[in-house]
Amino acid sequence: MNRLCWRLGYGPLLVAAVCHSSLAQAETVGGAPLIPEPMVFDMIRPLAAPRGELEVNTLALFPIRARGEEIEWAPEIEYAFADGHAIEFELPFEGGRLDSIKLGLQGTFGTLAKNRFIHGWQYLGEADATTGRIETTFLYLAGVRYSERWSTLSMVGFNLPNEERAPGERRDDAFLFNQSIFRDISKDTIAGLELNLRAGRVGTAWRLTPQFHQRLSHSVMLQAGVGVKKPADRSAFATSAVRLIKEF
Repeated sequence: MNRLCWRLGYGPLLVAAVCHSSLAQAETVGGAPLIPEPMVFDMIRPLAAPRGELEVNTLALFPIRARGEEIEWAPEIEYAFADGHAIEFELPFEGGRLDSIKLGLQGTFGTLAKNRFIHGWQYLGEADATTGRIETTFLYLAGVRYSERWSTLSMVGFNLPNEERAPGERRDDAFLFNQSIFRDISKDTIAGLELNLRAGRVGTAWRLTPQFHQRLSHSVMLQAGVGVKKPADRSAFATSAVRLIKEF
């Protein structure tokens, strides 16, 4: 049964409802399981974050020997305005150019399986800095804490891009699937593997990022990893990522 739970842990839906009888006692805070946040496709505070939590962070993505690819980086601020509900403001850049302005909202539905399973939703609205066109993303979030060491987070949804299409050409709407698995090595160190997938009309793009999360102090965390990115229209290339986080 544990092996079955392990396999189902990569799924995005109500895994815990099937496996909860064999899960080890999970760590919880305020009645919610502790699920790490992915590094590349960041959450807006953890699900069930208490009201008043505030965080600022910056993600930087560095292509490795990839011609034509620029460094992407994005400072952002996140705030839990109510228990289990948070808002985010982000400024994505490509090189030294502001690419867009992003606003995110996130909410928590609740917990199941003796507080080992938690789920919620996320909305992202992104306005192009040049044209002002809006890109919209909706996601369902599901986290499972299997034991003191192992947990997974699934994000499933769709993306409505803001690019201008030729007359008669359909927009490249896409299905999104993000899956992360984490192992708590110690109280301050987490190892993870994150998969980001976008399947649209013009092709499928994906990124696979092994990563480490290291708490440097009570309120500062560093996340870093090296992986592979495959755009829909180009060959795969190596990429690295780092996110520095400050909590208040």
